[in-house]
Amino acid sequence: MQPVDLWFDPSCPYTWVTSRWLVEVTQVRPVELRWHVMSLSVLNEHREVDPEGDTEGYLWMPVRICAAVAHDHGQRGLGDFYTALGRRLHEGGEWDPDVIPTALAEAGLPVELAEAGTSERYDAAVRRSHAAGIGLVGDHVGTPIVATERPDGTRVAFFGPVISRSPHGEAAGRLWDAVVEVAGTPGFAELKGPPPEPPQPTSA
Repeated sequence: MQPVDLWFDPSCPYTWVTSRWLVEVTQVRPVELRWHVMSLSVLNEHREVDPEGDTEGYLWMPVRICAAVAHDHGQRGLGDFYTALGRRLHEGGEWDPDVIPTALAEAGLPVELAEAGTSERYDAAVRRSHAAGIGLVGDHVGTPIVATERPDGTRVAFFGPVISRSPHGEAAGRLWDAVVEVAGTPGFAELKGPPPEPPQPTSA
C-alpha cells in the first residue's frame, strides 16, 4: 500500500473537499490514508492581519480536539471524528456549540474530549504536527498538505489540490495519478487555475 499523509485544519471547507477526494482515492488506488492535524491559527499567528479573521482564536478549538483524539484514539479515531465533524460543519452548516460533542459521539469517541478545545494541553502536539507538514513544503502555503512516496521511494509533498468538487471513482484516481506525477517532477514549484468556485462539499 502506498502511504498518503494528509495534514488538515478541520475548519477549512476546501480542505474538507480535498479530504473526501482522498477517501475516494483509497477505493480505486492501493493507497493508505493517514491523518495529521495542522493549524491555520499557528500558521497565521505572527502575521499582522489574520487572513482567516479569527481574532478570538476560535479556530484553535477544533484542531485541539483533533489532536486530543489522535493522542487517545489514534489514526482511526481521528479519521472517524474528522468525517463526522466535517459532515456537520461543511455539509450541514452546523456551526453551533453542540456540533463537536455530537460528532464525537457519532465517531464512537468520549464526548469529554470536547473539553480539550478550551485547554492548552494539546497545543504542543498541534504545533509539532503542523511543523512536520509545513516543513515539507514551506510556510507560504496553507491547508491541506499532502505527502506520499512514489514507487521509486522518492518523497513527494504538495499543498492542495484546492478543488471545489470531489471527483469520484476512476476520475478521483486519475486526478491522484496526475497530481503526484506533476508534484514529483524535479524543479516543479507551482500550478494554478482560475479562482476557485465556492466549495460544494459532499461525503465520500
